[in-house]
Amino acid sequence: MRNVSNPLLFEAAWEVANKVGGIYTVIKTKVPVTVAEFGDRYTLLGPLSYKSAPMEVEAVYPVPEGSVAKEEVPPAVKETLDAMREQGVKSLYGRWLIEGSPKVILFDTGSMYHRLDEWKADLWNLAGIPSPPADHETNETIVFGYLVAWFLGEFVARQTDQAVIAAFHEWQAGLAIPLCRKRHLDLTTVFTTHATLLGRYLCAGSVDFYNNLQYFDVDHEAGKRGIYHRYCIERSAAHCADVFTTVSHITAYEAEHLLKRKPDGVVPNGLNVKKFQAMHEFQNLHSTAKEKINEFVRGHFYGHLDFDLDNTLYFFTAGRYEYRNKGVDMFIESLARLNFQLQKAQSKMTVVAFIIMPAATNSYTIEALKGQAVMKQLRDTVREVESRVGQRLFEHASRGTAPSSTTISTEALLSDEDMVLLKRRIFALKRNSLPPITTHNMADDATDPILNQIRRVQLFNNTSDRVKIVFHPDFLNANNPILGLDYEEFVRGCHLGVFPSYYEPWGYTPAECTVMGVPSITTNLSGFGCFMQDLIERPEDEGCYIVDRRLQSVEDSVNQLSDCMFGFCSKTRRQRINQRNRVERLSPLLDWKNLGGEYTKSRMLALRRAYPDAFTAAEGDGTFDDVSDYFSVERAALSVPASPRFRGAATPGDMGTLTEEACDLTAMQGLSTSDYRGQAWPSQEDEEDSYPFPLVMKVRSRSGSVMSGASTPGGGAFRSLSEGDLMKADAALSKVNGIDDE
Repeated sequence: MRNVSNPLLFEAAWEVANKVGGIYTVIKTKVPVTVAEFGDRYTLLGPLSYKSAPMEVEAVYPVPEGSVAKEEVPPAVKETLDAMREQGVKSLYGRWLIEGSPKVILFDTGSMYHRLDEWKADLWNLAGIPSPPADHETNETIVFGYLVAWFLGEFVARQTDQAVIAAFHEWQAGLAIPLCRKRHLDLTTVFTTHATLLGRYLCAGSVDFYNNLQYFDVDHEAGKRGIYHRYCIERSAAHCADVFTTVSHITAYEAEHLLKRKPDGVVPNGLNVKKFQAMHEFQNLHSTAKEKINEFVRGHFYGHLDFDLDNTLYFFTAGRYEYRNKGVDMFIESLARLNFQLQKAQSKMTVVAFIIMPAATNSYTIEALKGQAVMKQLRDTVREVESRVGQRLFEHASRGTAPSSTTISTEALLSDEDMVLLKRRIFALKRNSLPPITTHNMADDATDPILNQIRRVQLFNNTSDRVKIVFHPDFLNANNPILGLDYEEFVRGCHLGVFPSYYEPWGYTPAECTVMGVPSITTNLSGFGCFMQDLIERPEDEGCYIVDRRLQSVEDSVNQLSDCMFGFCSKTRRQRINQRNRVERLSPLLDWKNLGGEYTKSRMLALRRAYPDAFTAAEGDGTFDDVSDYFSVERAALSVPASPRFRGAATPGDMGTLTEEACDLTAMQGLSTSDYRGQAWPSQEDEEDSYPFPLVMKVRSRSGSVMSGASTPGGGAFRSLSEGDLMKADAALSKVNGIDDE
């Protein structure tokens, strides 16, 4: 029998060292905690992209020409790769150049395309899964899946001492799971779906998805949308895996009805949280990044910069261009209503709303480039004149004459040449057209859904508009000639992230906002929104606003979103600073050091199911209550000043704690995603200088429903905070933080 105490872990995903979407962030940020647990027993498997691999991976085997071997390759891995190479498989073994430096094996799918038809026929005979010839993504998936299964089969035949866990993310990597099961490979498998294929397509098609989830004819719907073959791959992976997990409870509910298997548990996505030594440090980063956005706004709105940047708020939404799924339709409609509310209230506040979603473009617009150019010319001219004026003032003062209005005239400091230069630059700022909506020339401007809705609500950046819109259809990077900021820096400079998604299995964008201390708006149809709603008693008080898109009409949801944004605009500068402090202290809830434990439990559950005889009755009752045997939950470090008091017994991982009520395969389907087992946080004594705004954590009974919302803060009665309490807390925070500017 294999040794289950020190198992080997292979984790396969299409986005290993190959950035395509959000799975890349999940894998990359999770690596440090996985390496800390497994060390060199952890290896990642992915496709070999000759475009990204040279920059992402340090090659170890085969040894590059002119180089010497940097480390020894494990014998079983080397023999397996050599055996596959003799059959024509090209691969790369090396170290991924990220934190943790994990081992990676990348397979060149192109080297085995000559066997594609053979493998397609085998897949049909084996599992009855069809594969059309024109679907390139499916072809890549089939080749990659067969290569991974080939590698694992060769490896477990050579390495017979230690147990092997193979974890797979999404359907592109999951094809190997039914192959491993059919070939009876001596290993255990875990399949994690971050979103279902059919769910994404159905939501994009404007159907009432969540209210009709149990009524869909899944085979018919998948066939009608031309993804039946992909759906079959995903469903077979879910059913053949020893353990099936999802990233949120909303996705678990979806997977149960669409993939016809109830997930064994939830493994929320996390981030690598780096706490600052002092609370004002991330506030300073906000000010620095905001000034860079101010520079862009000055250039973009040149000639119409009739609003005060000190009274301007920056809202943004970002993500994959999925107009309805990401809630862009609701965001734009709410901006139009917010514009009306601000005008009606005669507010001095201006909102600049950024939409950052990559789309097909031809080039930058001339107006966008010109705006930055004329503003740069003005800045350079002012600096030049400033230098001359400073020199003249120095010369005058060096004569020993005290400066006064009689001794120094404006003409003495500003020469005629200086005045001419300034006038030329100021006159260049005038223009007759309105500031552009988009920074790029769209490839299909007439039919673009975002631009068409902006036209419908008539948000054209008029002088009278209190809400301005900037649509940036490209990725953000510091080398951008128009908006030269990286995404992280841009988020830090904004005041509010708005993500009213209709379909969002997890939601990394609001999670990143939380970690960076930026308030955000999300919905109760996103995994992140449900996660925060289930953990925190009043998430809106902590800067995490959650719009209800599940139990009310679209009209009511739009009104709720616009009211949230208007309420945020009504806050004072001090209140916004304090709210950012409260948001930032939520970041430990999203730290992989806490959430990574859920992946540990899923792997241990897989080992129990594959090797039940290795876990004797003496080791426990077959549950994961005593998680300390396998990992320790690291409590978040206290922030400065004193941290909030976590009331009640709850950890972030309790949202998705896996329970082993069904060690035998016959009971595999009986485990409810609403089952919880809580792990108590260490108690903290009240201190005199404690944080004046307590964070109230929810505690969920094991029998409670996912949707119940029941909580027992502190195990006893707790008075809800009123608006007066919030105002007192803001006043107290002002004294604690001593920060005056935003």
